[in-house]
Amino acid sequence: MAAKVKRTTVDLSAYPDLVVIYLGMRVNSLRGMKTLLQTGPGIQAAVAAKPDGLLLHENLMFSLWPVHVLMRQYWRDFESLETWARSTMPHAKWWKEFLRDPGGTGFWHETYFRRGGFEAVYDDIPAPIGMMQFAPNVAAKGPMFSARQRIQAAGDARVAPPVGEDGLL
Repeated sequence: MAAKVKRTTVDLSAYPDLVVIYLGMRVNSLRGMKTLLQTGPGIQAAVAAKPDGLLLHENLMFSLWPVHVLMRQYWRDFESLETWARSTMPHAKWWKEFLRDPGGTGFWHETYFRRGGFEAVYDDIPAPIGMMQFAPNVAAKGPMFSARQRIQAAGDARVAPPVGEDGLL
């Protein structure tokens, strides 16, 4: 029997340290729509700048109600992603502002590593999504504060976080 489906796969051998990250923003109140709409142009500008290590950025819709948008990004390696997230001014500034006032939104990410491992954080997400639905939920502090700590990555980060754990107290 001849297959009628054209099956394709990918050769990821050139990307041994590939990282895939899903990032979501959920509108939690009417004010959150304004925050979401204001955030979009900054994200698009950051992607258009072609940060070192970003292989692909995709925009997706998670749900229409509540409004919940999603981005999927493919990064060459964790170090590129972490360095960009901590040092790029639009992202670092947005993150500081979000932690002071989420503007009626919730934000989360789940990260998957080709070499193995996962990590996630959920900020102001009112109903469990993703791994929150089956894994124990714990406070994102101490050894669970940063992605680097959650995945137990070797070595130190190249750049300090925009907001340290003590800045959230």
